[in-house]
Amino acid sequence: MKAKTIIAASALTAILAAYGFSENADSSDAGKDNSGVIVVDKKNASPFGSFEGWGTSFCWWANRIGYSDVLSQKAADLLYSNEGNSLGFNVIRYNIGGGDDPAHHHITRTDSNMPGYASLNEDGTLTYDWTADHNQRNVLLRALKAGGDDVIVEAFSNSAPYFMTYSGCSSGNVHAEDNNLRDDQYTNFAEYMATVMEHYKKEWGVTFQSCDPMNEPATNYWGANSWKQEGCHFDIGESQSRMLVEMSKALKRHGLSKVVLCGTDETSIDTQTYAFTQLSDEAKKVLKRIDVHTYEGVGRKELRELAVANKKGLWMSEVDGGDRAGEDAGEMGPALSFANRIVVDMNGLLPSTWIMWQAIDNHISAVGMNGNEDRHEMIDLNHPRWGYWGLVVTDHDNEEIILTKKYFACAQFSKFIRPGCTILESADFSVSAYDKNKKQVVVVAVNDKKTEKEVKIDLSSFKKTGSTARVIRTSGSMADGENIKELDPVNLDGKILNVKLLPNSVTTFIIDNVK
Repeated sequence: MKAKTIIAASALTAILAAYGFSENADSSDAGKDNSGVIVVDKKNASPFGSFEGWGTSFCWWANRIGYSDVLSQKAADLLYSNEGNSLGFNVIRYNIGGGDDPAHHHITRTDSNMPGYASLNEDGTLTYDWTADHNQRNVLLRALKAGGDDVIVEAFSNSAPYFMTYSGCSSGNVHAEDNNLRDDQYTNFAEYMATVMEHYKKEWGVTFQSCDPMNEPATNYWGANSWKQEGCHFDIGESQSRMLVEMSKALKRHGLSKVVLCGTDETSIDTQTYAFTQLSDEAKKVLKRIDVHTYEGVGRKELRELAVANKKGLWMSEVDGGDRAGEDAGEMGPALSFANRIVVDMNGLLPSTWIMWQAIDNHISAVGMNGNEDRHEMIDLNHPRWGYWGLVVTDHDNEEIILTKKYFACAQFSKFIRPGCTILESADFSVSAYDKNKKQVVVVAVNDKKTEKEVKIDLSSFKKTGSTARVIRTSGSMADGENIKELDPVNLDGKILNVKLLPNSVTTFIIDNVK
């Protein structure tokens, strides 16, 4: 989740300047194109290789719904199948909970009190309870089956177990700006993470592709006895470096040396740039990929260039929001805001993966969970001032999952820009991709205005194109609008596709036989 970043402004300015960057450079403005022209060109390809896919964090919604096999299966099918109206996600960020002191009852959300796996014995050893985290694991195993061989699973941690912390609480330090993992527990915490990952592989056949032992570490958000969630501050520099190095050693000890060590999942793009520059040489060596959240910051291009210069991969590993966009957009307001986030991230970072925060953030239940209350009524999908987090709403009383326009806006991207394609930097209202195996171009265009937008999609850089384009669109309301509706195909004029975007809409164009 979004958190406050604590870095001295002078330090950030100095570090960025040393690397030739400007902290005020807004890479989302790079290549701004208000002309309505989308140039699709393989010369603008992502430097991070083939696109790996789309996904969501499982923390915390899977912990909330996993008690129900019915809801778990419905969620797995909606999110990870690519049949019908499903999203076709294939990336899972699986939370390895630290677990709070059993005597603590300060977390009041029904979904975010994540269980840990271990208890501390008097002799300092750990006893593991492998029945723990049943709910999240129930959804995980069903999603793996629904998504098939393309599914990628990443392990991440919000906090170490409470007994490894200074505060004795897994939601953070008494002083939220201070480290909470005790200095003598870095090795033990890394061992804990690796032990859980190894067990999942042996017992349930879950192979983790990657792992990050930290989440938004450079913040003052993670305080003891928080009502909200687990969290753990790690100072930029020595503390983060030490954690990465110890995690690398633990992975090797457990036969998990092929797991990609990534990090550090800062809440701000600019903080992530700064944090990477402050890692020790050893930490930079073991870190194979930069994962970043894009709640804050502007330097997308700068972070991308830093990753390329250091031969690291790059994931956009978390974002969402409760905002609106568009003009008189109605229910499309939250959907357009979400689509615009995807567009800015995909063009600025050109990441190999785009992962949202919780696909399910709102729950309707008369009884709640663990003594805490959920909402008792449906959220307002058409609030005039704000949107909502998540893509769908879970109705626990009726074991139903309620879809929204935001869900279908996401589908415009995730169903058609598939793993294995190449992301191409595009006009600032669009995302473009080329699939060399299918010989197919996919362009997703967003119009957040109340008037039509004339657009020219230029494929003249290719030797050959098909003569028609498929058109799929989301617009209007849930009751009478379009939800990834296939429209009549549109003819190309040579290698140019001239189209009009409906007001307040997200539209996908697919052109085959492109070489």
